[in-house]
Amino acid sequence: MLRELLRASRPVQWVKNVFVFAPLIFGLRLLDPVSVERAALVFAFFCLVSSAVYLLNDLVDREADARHPTKCRRPIASGRLPVPTARVGMIGALLLGVSLGAALDWRVGVVLLGYFGLNVAYSLELKRHAFIDIACIALGFLLRVVAGGLAISVPVSAWLFVCTFLLASLLALGKRRHELVTVLQNGKTAGTREVLERYRREHIDLVLRMLAIVTVVSYTAYTVSPLTVAHFHTRALVFSVPFVALGLWRFFHLVGAHAEAQSPTDTMVRDVPFLMNIGAYVATVTVIIYYGL
Repeated sequence: MLRELLRASRPVQWVKNVFVFAPLIFGLRLLDPVSVERAALVFAFFCLVSSAVYLLNDLVDREADARHPTKCRRPIASGRLPVPTARVGMIGALLLGVSLGAALDWRVGVVLLGYFGLNVAYSLELKRHAFIDIACIALGFLLRVVAGGLAISVPVSAWLFVCTFLLASLLALGKRRHELVTVLQNGKTAGTREVLERYRREHIDLVLRMLAIVTVVSYTAYTVSPLTVAHFHTRALVFSVPFVALGLWRFFHLVGAHAEAQSPTDTMVRDVPFLMNIGAYVATVTVIIYYGL
């Protein structure tokens, strides 16, 4: 039962919570042990609350998931994890995550509670509205960044907010495109997202291209901004732009090349070239801003 509860909590998705470390890195606190510890704690708290969100989603969607060709194998939809047990796990993870976050900093607790509240609204209604669902997902990533900044008392720059929102929107919309293409190819709608009926592939492709261009341009503008140069005392951050562009190209490849039911975001966290590029980006940025190269 515990194994099924952990599986329903989707630990593989916890990687999304690494956004809490963005203020730590760009706030020049990576070499401060106390800040690293506090950011790591916020990461753990977000893992708990995000697991509560996944349990909530699966509880709400269990009937639709049971009719889906692959989601029917999820613990709750398949019946391997009883609904009462899933509810207890959801409430426990939520209370533990929020209370621990509030103990660290009451503002972090508020953000965690707000993140769960946003996802309640998403699960019950907002996920049915095209592009609003994407904005909700992107806002969830912004809340991760906010919590990371509050935990270590680092103000989050407008540039970081903009780049995070754009990147998260792009990833979420890429997932919607994959789901829509899968439905169109298989000719089946049973168990699929209701919101897909309100999307058009050509519209998604257009917005994806626009988001990719704006994301790269925005990040490039951030690296050459006088405020950025003054903050990091180097102009070399612009050399990290190719890693961002390459990461986006790889994501588009994953979105277009994988026609199976598996989500491209799930594939992304297992894709070696993508992960190597992320590692190279983090290493490059860290060396540049901490050693002024």
